[in-house]
Amino acid sequence: MKKGIHPELFEITATCTCGATFTTRSTAKGIKATLCSACHPFYTGDQKFVDTAGRIEKFQAKYKKFDKKAKK
Repeated sequence: MKKGIHPELFEITATCTCGATFTTRSTAKGIKATLCSACHPFYTGDQKFVDTAGRIEKFQAKYKKFDKKAKK
């Protein structure tokens, strides 16, 4: 390998918002993830709803007057 052209590699601890951590190597100084295999619904089998603020209901209420199916 040529010297001086490759980025420096660090051994870091990656953290998830759920609190899970693991050690890996990266060119970045640190990694913060929002999902990992410990909390992702695909791996856990649990379904999480991200709509905690009722955004879907707010949207439906706001645009209900434009719904063509509701008028019939």
